[in-house]
Amino acid sequence: MEEKEKRIRAITKLYYSNPKVQEAMIKFSVGREVVPKYFEGFGKRPDIINYPSDIISLVDKGATSFHASEEIWNDPLQLSSEIDTLRMNELRKSWDLLIDIDSSFLDFSKIATKLIIAALEHHGVKNYGIKFSGSRGFHIILSGNAFPEEYDGIEKKEMFPEWPRAISEYLSDYIKIEYNKMASEILNDFESLKQRINVSKEDLMQTYCVVCENNAKKDYIAKLSCPICHLEVQRKNFRETKRKLKCLNEKCGGILEIKESVEYFYCETCKDKENEKISLNSDKHPESFEKIKGISAEKIAKLDLVLVAPRHLFRMPYSLHEKTCLASIVIKKEQIDSFSPKDADPLKVQVIDYLPINKEDGKKLLASALEWKKDKEYYEEKNERKKYANYEKINLQGIDESMFPKPIKKLLGGLKDGKKRGLFILITFFKSLGFSADYINSKIREWNKLNDPQLKEGYIKSQIDWHFRQKKQILPPNYENQNFYKDLNLLDEKPNAKNPISEVIRKIYSIR
Repeated sequence: MEEKEKRIRAITKLYYSNPKVQEAMIKFSVGREVVPKYFEGFGKRPDIINYPSDIISLVDKGATSFHASEEIWNDPLQLSSEIDTLRMNELRKSWDLLIDIDSSFLDFSKIATKLIIAALEHHGVKNYGIKFSGSRGFHIILSGNAFPEEYDGIEKKEMFPEWPRAISEYLSDYIKIEYNKMASEILNDFESLKQRINVSKEDLMQTYCVVCENNAKKDYIAKLSCPICHLEVQRKNFRETKRKLKCLNEKCGGILEIKESVEYFYCETCKDKENEKISLNSDKHPESFEKIKGISAEKIAKLDLVLVAPRHLFRMPYSLHEKTCLASIVIKKEQIDSFSPKDADPLKVQVIDYLPINKEDGKKLLASALEWKKDKEYYEEKNERKKYANYEKINLQGIDESMFPKPIKKLLGGLKDGKKRGLFILITFFKSLGFSADYINSKIREWNKLNDPQLKEGYIKSQIDWHFRQKKQILPPNYENQNFYKDLNLLDEKPNAKNPISEVIRKIYSIR
């Protein structure tokens, strides 16, 4: 046994013998799956702790830390790795929202934590818990009581991890510009960073679109000149190849040469209002783009707050961290700036409650996140819609189910898992092909009868209603989107198109 391991084991026994630490851990563990971690790895699952003696017994066996579920269960011991979605929903009583903030540097985690808290308060959330992760980050928690038991006809307990994921993604997007600005202010040592990660100063910069606040893409405008007639032209996204570009002056036989290349930025989301066929770009609208001052935090300390999955575990409040030998202590908002890892010395901890008291003060946050998520799904398909912009001009009358692609036919046979993603594919597929509302409603219910288990009627109705309220055209996801077709086991062979809609269009062309 190494010296470090010996020292940690000695501290572990002393630390977990503290009655106040035991009390805090037992109080937090009610209804949760709690799994010990040893130097060799995690203990058996599922497991629980009910009494201080449970903690001591596990520590005596070598446990160094304890990890709990975000989900609250009626009986955690009924869980298993073989459990299906229906049974998991039956066992789940509720869930808490856990926002895991972990950056490469503690200072950046502090910035993100303060911004997330400000965002929560802006959305009406009055209470939240904050704790040190034990390493370089913080965990912010909202009690499940912050959200209504039912929203838009859907039960809260059945929407894990979908709702927590949507909220975490939304908050991450909500703070990203301000986070990048604030973190970039302390990232000013270009030379040392260049030596550590071997990138240029230019590559460490970031420009974003001020209209939609998404990161801008960079390319170049080539200025070309003819050495004979001196004609000058510009070409965006010009790539020099072996093939030379002839002078555009018909009376001249010269070859255009690159005079200079100038960078410009464009937004994949926003269109130029004067010409909607092209993207908004800095060449024509420089005022729509802003460069982060200093080094882009996203390039050095990008945040990923979306660590949410069924039966996901996180370090319990006041658990030790076996690598740092620090305690995952609870802190208050006012302590974030001054917090130092030495404050988490396990022999000096002062115990306070972690789980906040909430009463539906997160309803506004949930509503905003779900609406943002739907819009985001639309924008993710926006670039693909460009490729199929003309398909609406095609006469889509007379399409029957024999023309449906194989993955769609397979999906229509019903699913056991991933039914919500399957529903999204079917609604966007039918609606994109111009099927009537009656057909879509009937076909979706017919499909749902084949699912095991079936989706709730309230969820189906809310999704269909939302899609029919949209004026924007939303295509089904591309085949290459692994979160859909591949993950749902719908691809028995490599598709001969990028999108199910394009496959149908090809069949239309072939018979007309």
